[in-house]
Amino acid sequence: MRIQLLYFAQLRERFGQAGESLDLPADVLTVTDLISHLASRGGVWQEEFARAAALRVALNHEMVQADCALIDAAEVAFFRPVTGG
Repeated sequence: MRIQLLYFAQLRERFGQAGESLDLPADVLTVTDLISHLASRGGVWQEEFARAAALRVALNHEMVQADCALIDAAEVAFFRPVTGG
């Protein structure tokens, strides 16, 4: 399965990229699996995805939960919640 990843705001700055295309291993089937896979890169990736509870995830422009199944050619966007005041 191949997906397109997008990183917004702080995540984009920390990872040094706005997005990437990624071929997933066969055992990466859900958003949770994807987060674990990305965290396994180590360093800043592990730091940011260790705080997965503070992440928001959209799959093809729809907000999803961590147990959501991934689909081939999906666009997966990661971002931190935004607060205003």
